Amino acid sequence: MTLRLYSTLARTTRELTTVVPGEVRIYVCGVTPYYVTHLGHAFSYVQFDALRRYLTDSGYRVRYVQNVTDIDDDMIRVSREQGRTIYEIRDENDGQFRRDLDRLNVLRPTEYPYATDHIDQILGLTQQLIDRGHAYAVDGDVFYEATTFDGYGALRGLGMAELGKLENPESKRAQKKRGPLDFLLWQQVDPGDPSWDSPWGPGRPGWSIECTAMSMAHLGDQIDIHGGGSDLVYPHHTNEIAQAEGVTGLAPFCGYWMHNGMLQSEGRKMAKSKPETLVFARHLMERYEPDHLRLYLLMQHYRADANYRDGDMDTLRPRFERLKSVVARAPGTAPSSSPVLAAFREAVDEDFRASAGIDVLDQAASRVLAGAADADDAGAVKVALAVLGFAFAGARGPALGDLTP
Repeated sequence: MTLRLYSTLARTTRELTTVVPGEVRIYVCGVTPYYVTHLGHAFSYVQFDALRRYLTDSGYRVRYVQNVTDIDDDMIRVSREQGRTIYEIRDENDGQFRRDLDRLNVLRPTEYPYATDHIDQILGLTQQLIDRGHAYAVDGDVFYEATTFDGYGALRGLGMAELGKLENPESKRAQKKRGPLDFLLWQQVDPGDPSWDSPWGPGRPGWSIECTAMSMAHLGDQIDIHGGGSDLVYPHHTNEIAQAEGVTGLAPFCGYWMHNGMLQSEGRKMAKSKPETLVFARHLMERYEPDHLRLYLLMQHYRADANYRDGDMDTLRPRFERLKSVVARAPGTAPSSSPVLAAFREAVDEDFRASAGIDVLDQAASRVLAGAADADDAGAVKVALAVLGFAFAGARGPALGDLTP
């Protein structure tokens, strides 16, 4: 088998093909560091890290870009509340985020761009969209006119009227807009807020244009995989498609839209606005080994809306200890013809089911411990766990001191 992935836009699972044969360009929406990150973020970035590693092991050259949205409404609001600059807040929270992911052995991205470092690219894209008839300026603001893009909303599977009924954080300044779904590419700011010069007056970027500028700057006009939470399908990723294809005329902007599910806590959505719902990876790693937490996160399918409950980690402990025990006695290699590796890949290849692959490895580990396994099975378990990024199996990464992308 070869890797098959589900794409939100196509609404089907199909074999991975890429813009450039042998190369995979991945862009994953990063955090907005106005607050500390929680277990839901760890779920997303561990999943995409494991996918990246799996693709590399499959022979692809992978470029993985993950951004930081360091200028938006929330960053400005918190900056006002705390009396600190957006950069101070960004560096503090982003630093904690990186430390958490380092402990989870998440590889550093190939590029890790900040939105505020891409103002020139944002201005250029905005002007091009105006020139191509997709955007218009009104008294210092620039809007994308949604009706000018055929198929706007296809990612969400809805037409214009249905989209208009959804919650839309991009819907601002209705009195200036031509249409209700039009969204800001560039916006005026209140006195004292961060701003940059532009042809339309001082201001700052809209939300969605930031990711379009960063993905195109670091990966080119078309990409293979775009990752992010399912809560970003509309309007953020819908707008990214309209912006990128509106500028280049190339479709599709992205071959596979991979949206991870929302990790809940005791049946409630984790939300920064409700601190009581939050579970933090760093707190769990005070009680459990980081690889134990990585195992928990990969035992959920990336598209599932999983539900973390107190005690889940303890329930998983026998499996974690069983895998560690086998790895400790295993050689560092296994023949490529290993039936365990073949079964592992067959399971994972169907829409990156890492959890199904781990099930295969756990069954093999049980046979090893029972003395009923083939000679190569322990080595195969170790090799496959390293492919998924487990430090105890020798996977390279920050947990073992390797900070290279």
